[in-house]
Amino acid sequence: MAERTFVEEVKKLRLGEGETFQGEGILAVTKALLQSGVAYVGGYQGAPISHLMDVLHDAQHILEELGVHFENNASEAAAAAMLAASVNYPLRGAVAWKSTVGTNVASDALANLASGGVTGGALIIVGEDYGDGSSIMQERTHAFAMKSQIWLLDPRPNLPSIVKAVEKGFELSEASHTPVMLELRIRACHVHGRFQTQANRSPSFTIDDALANPVRDTSRIVLPPASFQHEHEKVNTRWPAAVNFIKEHGLNETFPGDHADIGLILQGGLYNTVIRGLERLGLADTFGNSRIPLHVLNVTYPLVNDELEAFCSDKRAVLMIEEGQPDYLEQALASILRRADIDTRLHGKDVLPKAGEYNGQVMLKGLRGFLAAVAPTLLPQPEALPTPDEQAPTLPPRPPGFCTGCPERPIFTAMKLVERELGPRHVSCDIGCHLFSILPPFNIGNTTMGYGLGASAASAFHGSKGGRAISVMGDGGFWHNGLTNGVANAVYNGDDDVLLIVDNFYSAATGGQDLPSSRAENPIRRTNIPIEQAVKGVGVKWIRVIDHTYDVQRMKATLTEALTTREKGPKVIIAQSECMLNLQRREKPKVRQALKEGKRTVRQRFGVDSDTCTGDHSCIRISGCPSLSIRPNPDPLREHPVAHVDNTCVGCGLCGEAAHAAVLCPSFYRADVISHPNRWDRLLHRWRQGIIQRLQAWREKRLAPLPPSAHLSGETHA
Repeated sequence: MAERTFVEEVKKLRLGEGETFQGEGILAVTKALLQSGVAYVGGYQGAPISHLMDVLHDAQHILEELGVHFENNASEAAAAAMLAASVNYPLRGAVAWKSTVGTNVASDALANLASGGVTGGALIIVGEDYGDGSSIMQERTHAFAMKSQIWLLDPRPNLPSIVKAVEKGFELSEASHTPVMLELRIRACHVHGRFQTQANRSPSFTIDDALANPVRDTSRIVLPPASFQHEHEKVNTRWPAAVNFIKEHGLNETFPGDHADIGLILQGGLYNTVIRGLERLGLADTFGNSRIPLHVLNVTYPLVNDELEAFCSDKRAVLMIEEGQPDYLEQALASILRRADIDTRLHGKDVLPKAGEYNGQVMLKGLRGFLAAVAPTLLPQPEALPTPDEQAPTLPPRPPGFCTGCPERPIFTAMKLVERELGPRHVSCDIGCHLFSILPPFNIGNTTMGYGLGASAASAFHGSKGGRAISVMGDGGFWHNGLTNGVANAVYNGDDDVLLIVDNFYSAATGGQDLPSSRAENPIRRTNIPIEQAVKGVGVKWIRVIDHTYDVQRMKATLTEALTTREKGPKVIIAQSECMLNLQRREKPKVRQALKEGKRTVRQRFGVDSDTCTGDHSCIRISGCPSLSIRPNPDPLREHPVAHVDNTCVGCGLCGEAAHAAVLCPSFYRADVISHPNRWDRLLHRWRQGIIQRLQAWREKRLAPLPPSAHLSGETHA
């Protein structure tokens, strides 16, 4: 169950010739693929293109009607390998994945694809996750494009430009026999707009046609002597063909301006931010009309020297706006201008930051720095010019954390309790929600080296006398490559460490997509493949399956056993509980419908007895649940604030379990909140109220002061 459904939106994919599409960038990309006659599509989910995979899944019936094959691949490498179908056949194929991390995984297949070249158009849609909100290391796709001679598109973030980039990307690939990367930044993926549609096209050459007429061309396979010829072919034939296509079809855009003696050269994906910055400076209007000439690089690799020379030849200064490091474009432009003997003054990273995202405030400051150096008269009066301090107040840091009720939280609560008894261990982390354990309150985790590589990263500690290392891996990482690179590698090398596999039934960190081990039935995929069977299949002997991670005592006992057993070989613990977000997405609509129909519903809530709470707050330190906070102590004779469970509680029960496992104060209680109670509920409630009233009356009687005569006679009350 993905976090968002596109069942209604995909109906727009049926729009025909001359109609108007209105919607989100991701959906526009899918429409452009269908308009381009794509034959097959694949990919692996990951921000910011996770929704593209969700759209393709929900549009399966439309794809089948057009004869388009869709594959939700096991990894980015598997997706890239699919593009082999375009090597010998005029089949248009597209794959998608997350940024540089996905490209790194796919690099083996991509390098071979780029070396041998393609016959049909091959398009790689890369979700460029660069910037302050990124969840990965700060790298750019540009380096890989240059390394392997793959052309890189970075279109302006509006729907017509994105759709054109998809359609022309296939044509550019075919014209130059080279795979093409389409870089979509986060804002481009989620931008809303409209464009005029074309009719969807079934592939002119189908997969069935290819299988019926197989082609074998050894010159396309990367083996000597062909591999030596490929480099010359890429540089001497494919590169010029790509440059000619870019020029003939006007893929890059030049916008004139009043002040023709200066100019801005920018990556297409930064266009909106640049226009906004110019508008703030009074040098552009809300419709995008700039008073300073712009040369927009919708194709950032390869660069077209003729276009850049023509733009710069009559200008005394230009600013190259290139986000991130290294400054590939700025260096290339400097070389182009020098060789053409053009003395235009070049600015770039001298007025813009060398690294980091070029958000609105950064862009405004950089543009102002450029204009101050080359055209100060164009700047508005100082008192009218907004300063960064006025627009960007300092905000407190907000690190990510586990969701309320997350089934992974009790796993790390148990690990903290084990750490108290057995001492700290080296913990090798992995990519996924469980990586939040490295942050407070758990502070567990020493390294993370990649998706599905948690166990491999701990293998160097095999044989250490300092105790067993622990590695953590999610179900997504397990199926990505953890089974082979982690578990099988540990068996093969006789590792004696502990591997904890977190099985929350979904690829939760990317939006809740299904996995081979997901419990839900998927109409177009096979699920319910048990992880424990796969682990047994590669030879692991010591396996423990915990089917309820909220049982902190059991989690603690199993971890302790794994760390202390004398049995040699890898120890694998599979901790299973459903992702709370997906559980809530499924159950909340049912509860709302039941309440609407007047049906009985029961919701569990947890609370803290303020009379019992000691104010120690160990429960918060070993849990960290967002619904668990503090409030003033209602007892005026006690100073320390007491723990409090707020209304965001989802009733997972971890707070009480943790208090019990850690032998903390018994202040937690559970209450069943019943809506539309039946007759038995009301009768039981009255009976309980009667018992409580009797006990309260008895207590009041015991606490009543004794009469004076009782003291004189020595009488006592029982």
